[in-house]
Amino acid sequence: MLKAMLGEAWLAMGANRLRTALTMLGMVIGVGAVVIMMAIGQGAQYAVQQTISTMGSNLYIVLSGSFTTAGVRSGSAGAPTLNVADAEAMSELDGVINVAPTHQGTRQLVYGSQNWSSQIIGTTPAYLEARAWSIVDGAAFGDSDVRSATRVAVIGKTVAENLFGDEDPVGKTMRIQQNPFMVIGVLGSKGQNLDGRDQDDTVIIPLTTAQRKVFGTPFLGSVRMIMVQADSAESMPKVEAGITALLRQRHRLREGMPDDFFMRNLSAAAESEAATTRTMSILLGAIASISLLVGGIGIMNIMLVSVTERTREIGIRMAIGARQKDILTQFLLEAVMISFAGCLLGLLLGLAIALGINFATGMVIVISGSAALVAFAVAATVGIFFGWYPARKAARLDPIEALRYQ
Repeated sequence: MLKAMLGEAWLAMGANRLRTALTMLGMVIGVGAVVIMMAIGQGAQYAVQQTISTMGSNLYIVLSGSFTTAGVRSGSAGAPTLNVADAEAMSELDGVINVAPTHQGTRQLVYGSQNWSSQIIGTTPAYLEARAWSIVDGAAFGDSDVRSATRVAVIGKTVAENLFGDEDPVGKTMRIQQNPFMVIGVLGSKGQNLDGRDQDDTVIIPLTTAQRKVFGTPFLGSVRMIMVQADSAESMPKVEAGITALLRQRHRLREGMPDDFFMRNLSAAAESEAATTRTMSILLGAIASISLLVGGIGIMNIMLVSVTERTREIGIRMAIGARQKDILTQFLLEAVMISFAGCLLGLLLGLAIALGINFATGMVIVISGSAALVAFAVAATVGIFFGWYPARKAARLDPIEALRYQ
């Protein structure tokens, strides 16, 4: 029975191909728009998640304080209020797994006839662990290099390409501030961070070497910031409170006095960025879904016209024994078939356009099976929802009045 109804529905759709095609057009555009927007939105989320993963997880940045001179206030990290001893004390707190005191700035690099300006980071081996930063060539420096202020460096991919070109940088000697440094390792690529800065345009050297040979420091052991990694996201509030209490105690800050340091929660900033991207993806999907609504209304309008044109046919069917359920099922099947055909074409069109966008612009596009499932689920829902009223109207026609219809 159902097979016969499907055949009749197919013949009814083929009887007026142009009208059927125009009816499906709304679904094609709607489903195609949803697939494209979902691919772009999921691609944006994937790109943000990849950027977040390059930053490391469960990280706090503790910056040194500011100072005021003649009414002029410096920004954060302006005053030398943090030191290596503070970092060592933080490493003893519960929930802390990595602490990396850091001193950084921008300096000119020279190798042979080539030169390049890059960010120099003076730190300890724990920095690479906190940032989950791997070494793809050579090796990292160790605690012994920090203790002896060895002139060694680990460089990022961007520095390697611009300073050494096609040469293998490991074992080569470059100059920073006229000081020779041996390159002992090359960092894995991390790409841009959330601010758009190239993380691979970086040179990492031992902290003591940076303080004594590159930047200098007015106070022995002072650092501009300390990176702290908690063992889990759940322990981050406890770690933050512990750091604040510890530093206030070590810096002898009485109750009521402001902190002489600043704390930044990198994980919170990253999650905020990810939440914004998710919201934009939902908004894009909602806008694209309006096209599906328009396509559904188009199906209902055409089905109502079809019921009117086929009133006499409906009367004949009822006269020879067709039940209301049979008429209802036939017209519903026609609506669902139109909807599914439009959905399939829209899905193929959306995938083709999404891949075209990726090829032409390099934008990250994520095409998942969920997009196809959502599209087909919506197509079935739209076909049934907007086909129900015309089908019900056809099923409730009076057989005698339908036979008299001209």
